[in-house]
Amino acid sequence: MIKATGIHKTFGSLEVLKGVDLTIGKGEIISIVGTSGAGKTTLLQILGTLDKADKNKALQLLINNTETSKLNDKELAKFRNEHIGFIFQFHQLLPEFTALENVCIPAFIKSTPPKEAEKRANELLDFLGLSHRVNHKPNELSGGEQQRVAVARALINNPSIVFADEPSGNLDSESADKLHNLFFELRDTFGQTFVIVTHNEELANMADRKLTMVDGNII
Repeated sequence: MIKATGIHKTFGSLEVLKGVDLTIGKGEIISIVGTSGAGKTTLLQILGTLDKADKNKALQLLINNTETSKLNDKELAKFRNEHIGFIFQFHQLLPEFTALENVCIPAFIKSTPPKEAEKRANELLDFLGLSHRVNHKPNELSGGEQQRVAVARALINNPSIVFADEPSGNLDSESADKLHNLFFELRDTFGQTFVIVTHNEELANMADRKLTMVDGNII
């Protein structure tokens, strides 16, 4: 599913990632932990193609049998839209749109016909227990509901991989527990691979594998 080799990243004189090698199998749930500044989010953004690693002879980022490090920006955007979903600590919902409309946005970018996109969005929102909230805007939803809308948005294009960066960091403990269990239910139902950066030890320990980052490397 993912094979990353020679992942380096520098910002000026600061070397944040120091040659990370990583293989993740289809359907795995992987947690990445470590102290602030260890490079977790930077690694997640590179694996998710939101940022690019420093070029070097060893560099390889193979996702779904596609060598993403060789794609141009337009090809990369298309690949990301079709194969990858993202869940962030702050839900990043657009306030002027309803839950249904927010979920549909990635599908519209993919040129999915509106009726088909809305049907899929309604199915996901129903699966996530939000069928009664589809026409509500973000400010009318609780924090846990907003994050479940963000999960539906991440899943709308049936991505192979979902990347989550501190997905429960902004939730109360009850909502966080529900979200954590939801990831495993989604994996079992839809077969997605999840890569989750988290400071939540309970979520980290639930994963199939827990990877620890220290000073720009996985140990």
